Amino acid sequence: MLKAGGVSAASKRILDVGCGINKYPGAIGVDRNPNTRADVLCDLDRFPYPFRDSSFGELRAVHVIEHVSDVIRAMEEFHRVVVPGGRVYLVTPHYTDFSSFCDPTHRWHLNSFSFRYFGENHGGFGYYSSARFREVKVHVRLLALWRWLGFEFLVNHFLRFRKFWEYYLCYVVRGKVMEFEFEAIK
Repeated sequence: MLKAGGVSAASKRILDVGCGINKYPGAIGVDRNPNTRADVLCDLDRFPYPFRDSSFGELRAVHVIEHVSDVIRAMEEFHRVVVPGGRVYLVTPHYTDFSSFCDPTHRWHLNSFSFRYFGENHGGFGYYSSARFREVKVHVRLLALWRWLGFEFLVNHFLRFRKFWEYYLCYVVRGKVMEFEFEAIK
């Protein structure tokens, strides 16, 4: 159903997956914990989520993906509930950060290339999932010393340097948090 100006109602809706107590303003919050600001309670490890296909223009999962039991299945579900061209925002610790390992509920320790299976350049592993995303943006935050020395700029502005950092330097020049923005390809 289109609204005036050709924009669907779904394309304006935001889903905040794992919203906790800090639900994104204007979003529909979903969480499994009843002590949160969730509008919908559901177990994020049980599929499908209780939403119709293409129900949201934007999905936010801030410090959630590292907690789910199946990253690939969760990403497929994110893909299912957003409209074609919808945006998916993920935030997760980099695996070299202390916070990745200090929380016993973290099941996954990820790096800046962990979601390549869903993209055009899937390294030959595209058969893991049929859900496709275009990587719009990846931003890696580094610990303060390395940010001040310019490493964060290099990691975020030069793909070759990010690969070099991930392969050889990240155990010394440690990452902190990664922010991803994807566009759903349908």
